Amino acid sequence: MTNTDLLSPWVRHFLLEYLVVERNLARNTQKSYRDALQQFLPFIARAAHRRIERLRVEDVSPARTRAFLQDLERTRGCGSATRNQRLAAIHSLARFIGLHSPEHLEWSGQIQTIASKKAARPLVGYLEKDELDALLKAPDQRTPQGRRDYAVLLFLYNTGARADEVAQVRIGDLELGATSSRDASSVLLRGKGNKPRRCPLWPRTVDEL
Repeated sequence: MTNTDLLSPWVRHFLLEYLVVERNLARNTQKSYRDALQQFLPFIARAAHRRIERLRVEDVSPARTRAFLQDLERTRGCGSATRNQRLAAIHSLARFIGLHSPEHLEWSGQIQTIASKKAARPLVGYLEKDELDALLKAPDQRTPQGRRDYAVLLFLYNTGARADEVAQVRIGDLELGATSSRDASSVLLRGKGNKPRRCPLWPRTVDEL
């Protein structure tokens, strides 16, 4: 068995070099792929009756991969979206190995033929104006925690940002401007894939911040 036959070196290069250096994927995506393989590899090791560090590339067969995906849904109760996310990580690993190891091209192609499952898109809801006003009135602004909660809720309302985007905002991302020029106030937000966008801030939000 050659070094290219062992799976563990490929996984190491995939997680620590390919995703980080070559692809420069967002940190959340890197963690998502890592977590997917943390579930996938022990399942394959049990199916192949091998220790994880002794797994071979060929041990990750299409049949075992499909069995893993079925186990996610039946045993773990995962939905189609989670199944597809785990499969995307497996596809990416197989594509990486196939690109760097021509002898595994056929194997890579077989793994990548495993199809994603169509998932129903949930209807995105929204709050009416009176519901938002009630939500903003909920924090007790007489306390420090209430003032903080109110400021965060108002910031979310103003920007339409996701909670994780707000959690990543740094002081240096805020351009609050002078009192006389608050129309120019804005914040730099980083969305999925670490893509930046700048959003204007209302005078009311600036006052709270």
